[in-house]
Amino acid sequence: MKTANYGIAIPMANEEEGFASFIESLKDTLDNVPGGKVYLVVDRASTDSTPDLCSQLAQDDSRFVYVWAPENRNVVDAYLRGFKEAFHAGHDYIVEMDGGGSHNPAALPAFIRALQEGNQCAFGSRYINGGSLNDSPLKRRVLSKFGSFLARVLLGCPMRDVTSGYEAFTRPIMGKILSYSLRSKAHFYQTELRYLLRKSDWIEVPIHYVSPSPRVSQNAIKNSLQCLFYYTFRRWSGKKDIIR
Repeated sequence: MKTANYGIAIPMANEEEGFASFIESLKDTLDNVPGGKVYLVVDRASTDSTPDLCSQLAQDDSRFVYVWAPENRNVVDAYLRGFKEAFHAGHDYIVEMDGGGSHNPAALPAFIRALQEGNQCAFGSRYINGGSLNDSPLKRRVLSKFGSFLARVLLGCPMRDVTSGYEAFTRPIMGKILSYSLRSKAHFYQTELRYLLRKSDWIEVPIHYVSPSPRVSQNAIKNSLQCLFYYTFRRWSGKKDIIR
């Protein structure tokens, strides 16, 4: 694989328990895929030692950047702040990754390779050949599967997996994402991006997903349904919401 200039945006909230193992795995991947920088976005959602751990890591390893973002109101704000940091730093490719252990850093080379081969977007997928969903509570499995089904039926979204958060974008596409006013504030954000980018040059990358947390708030579900029906109504009204 050619050396790539890439940035990884990772929201970090209350991650102290699995911090050391995740960071060691990420460092191993960065060693094997040179040219990367990691933007650890921390906000007031963290009530444990995560801010201190991220700050110290950034001081010890120049590949990591500690981003304190107290203005964030939700996880979507955290992702977008990380995207902005990576974009303004001039990276050619920008990757979104979860910091809670759900996403295996070892899959990173596949995302970078997909963009180097000419795709504008690479979306992690648990539901294509080579992908899997492990250790996930039944409620999360049902929400994920049903969400993907609804997005395909109501929105015509062609991806097999529309709710995974492991994904990567080229710099031009990221610039367009950042200039677009997203509606979602929680879990539907992943689906919203895929729907808006459905006409771009995209590819799905198989991932092995581990979901350690069974909790999905009622507010998140409510926001997801509101956004889903908003875009469904616009689609059936002939509106073409597209980023490409």
